[in-house]
Amino acid sequence: MIKNVKIPEERLPVLIGKNGATKRSIQRKTKTKITAGEEEIIIDGESIGVLDAESVIKAIGRGFSPVHAELLMDEENTLVIIELPKGEKTQKRLKSRLIGTRGKSRRNIERLTGTYISVYGKTVSLIGKYGNVSLAEQAIQKIIKGIPHRFVYEFLEARQDEREEKS
Repeated sequence: MIKNVKIPEERLPVLIGKNGATKRSIQRKTKTKITAGEEEIIIDGESIGVLDAESVIKAIGRGFSPVHAELLMDEENTLVIIELPKGEKTQKRLKSRLIGTRGKSRRNIERLTGTYISVYGKTVSLIGKYGNVSLAEQAIQKIIKGIPHRFVYEFLEARQDEREEKS
């Protein structure tokens, strides 16, 4: 199976890594061959390996570190990409709300949901277990709609209490 993936040009060095270490690591773990061209990345190998490599490469392209992106090789984890509404001013305002002062808002959501969040370009991306990512996605949608952070954190804390009761 061969798959083509596009990522932003400035993320290419992160995908390749120092002396090609990151690319080799992904190839070894997914049993694929990755060719990084100028326009796109070509992944060749067995179906499952190609799909895993594609997820990892997309995550790196969306601003995640290779360490966090490689979590996607575990089938319990997923990647969700949320498009921010159109308009440069709107996107800048929403990014500010999502990240918060010195990253506080993003860190709080990550801590309360057990996910990793990357705000990059015109998107917000999430990596984590399916249920946790769904919860984080709901929280991010609430912030995008303009709901105050305090209420979003209360929502997440209530859900966290529910999850702990089930365990």
